[in-house]
This record gives sequence, structure tokens and C-alpha cells, in this order.
Amino acid sequence: MKIAVIGAGSIGVAWAIVFARAGHDVALYDVDADRAAAAFGEIGHRLLRLDDHGLVEDEVTAVLGRVTVAASLDDALKSAGYVQECVIESVEVKRRLFAELDRLAAPEAVLASSTSMIPCSRFAADLPGRARCLVVHPGNPPYLLPIAELAPAPFTDPEIVHRASELLTASGMVPVVVGKENEGFIFNRLQGALLREAYCLVRDGIASPRDVDLVVSNGLGRRWAVLGPFATAELNTRGGIERHAEVMGPAYARMGAERGQDDPWTPDLVARVADAIHETLLPEDWAEHVDQRDLALMKLEQARRRTPPLDSRLT
Repeated sequence: MKIAVIGAGSIGVAWAIVFARAGHDVALYDVDADRAAAAFGEIGHRLLRLDDHGLVEDEVTAVLGRVTVAASLDDALKSAGYVQECVIESVEVKRRLFAELDRLAAPEAVLASSTSMIPCSRFAADLPGRARCLVVHPGNPPYLLPIAELAPAPFTDPEIVHRASELLTASGMVPVVVGKENEGFIFNRLQGALLREAYCLVRDGIASPRDVDLVVSNGLGRRWAVLGPFATAELNTRGGIERHAEVMGPAYARMGAERGQDDPWTPDLVARVADAIHETLLPEDWAEHVDQRDLALMKLEQARRRTPPLDSRLT
């Protein structure tokens, strides 16, 4: 499939790498021709670095050969079956661009936005082809962070979501469908919660910015590199996530109340989460799962010792 990537900033460059590395032809377009030309060089540089670490299966020259810089938006969209928009975070800019994409792209082409925060309804609701529009928000950079949030609008055709999910999976990504439109989707709501507390800890004199970063990179971040927060809670406490909620829930509720939040972990909510977690982490295999977690962390620690983490050099 030919992929059109519209916008040659950091996310556009990263998406071009993802799709070209997966074997797709990529047409990269930016209204700034100089930016698009520079982006081509950046793609080659990053592919070489990825190849140094065994993260490019084909020859770098072959992967780079799949990327072309389009002279116009029309040229970029010609024959494209999937379009990934990567322009600035502006509702008005996206609204104007998606009107053009809907007019110029093939009728069957998927139109996806990389927006970090803006629901699809805010820029695509009035389009004739709005049923083929959705948000596909990546972690940055997606050639190293494979998560991709698929956030459809109420008007998005479910078949479009399915097609986008299949393409992303085949391209080495891990798609997750967002259940309801919201500002920030999943990734940035989780990230925002941590950042809000981090700023408060600095403001209140509890920690320096560097110490906050060290706690995350040497503690929370290491655990979350191999397990999500719910699976972490399941394996941190004998008795699993229900016991964790029983023991720790009141303290977390008090911390939330300090910030004006009232979001208790109710028994029915904890039970819903536990049931989902136990589909893959069976309670009777708890000790085995802990061993597997530790093995993953040991391998991560081996890699970290070979390449010291960035924050250790920022002194």
C-alpha cells in the first residue's frame, strides 16, 4: 500500500520510518519544501542508527528508497490507501487540511490524524467523507514506541477502524482503540496525571525536577517498561490487585483529595479491573508471573548497564 504522510516535522519523519520499514511506499509532503527535503535526510540518519541496533530488517538503502518527497499535496495523495496527517496542533489548520484531504484522496483511503489531544469530531464532523476519518495518535517516536491509539469519532465507520488497525499491526505497531472521544485519549491522560503531580511536588518543595525524573527513570519507568500499572499492582502484592486496592487505596484516595480529586477505587471498579487482569495473569500462577517480571527487569538492567540512561549524563 502507498502511504501518504502529510507534514514533515518530527512525527511525520517518524511515521515515514515506521511505514517504510514495514515495506510500504511512503510519499512525504510538507507545505515547506525545505523542511520536506531536510526530513528526507533525517529519515536516512535515523534509519542508519536503527540499523546499528538491528532494528531494520531490510537494507537501509532499500527502506529509504521507499520514501519520496512529493512536490504537492495532490501528488502525495495520488494512489494512497492510507493518509497520516502530522501538522500542528490547531483545530482550524486540521479542519482546512482535512477538507483538502477528503476532496483529493481516493474515496477508499483512510484519513488519520496524529493529533495528541484533539478529538476527530472537532475537525472532521462536516466533511462529506467523515466516515473514513479518525485519530491515530502515536507515542513519540513511533519507530521505538509502538503504541498507536485509534480514536474514532461517533461517525467513523467501524470498518475504517478495522482497516487502520490491521495496517498498523502489520507495520509493527500495537493499536489500541479508544472507547469514547475525549481530549488527550489514553496516552496523554496518563502522562498528564503524572506531570501534574510532578509539577506539584516541585512547587511544594518536596522534590527537585531532577529527583522527580530520577524516581521515574530508575523506579516507575523501569517497572512500566515491562508491565502496565494494573499488572504492576497485581504482582506487587500477594493477593493481587484486590489486596493492593484494599491496602493502598485509602492512601491514594487521601493523596487525590489533597489535589481536589474524588475518584475512589470502588469495589465494583476494582473487581472489573481484576477480572480483566486475571484473564492473562491467573492468580494461581502469581509466583511464576513475578519470576517472569523479574527476568524482564534483569534483561532491561543488562541493557541499561551497556548504555547508561540519559538522565545519568545530564549533570
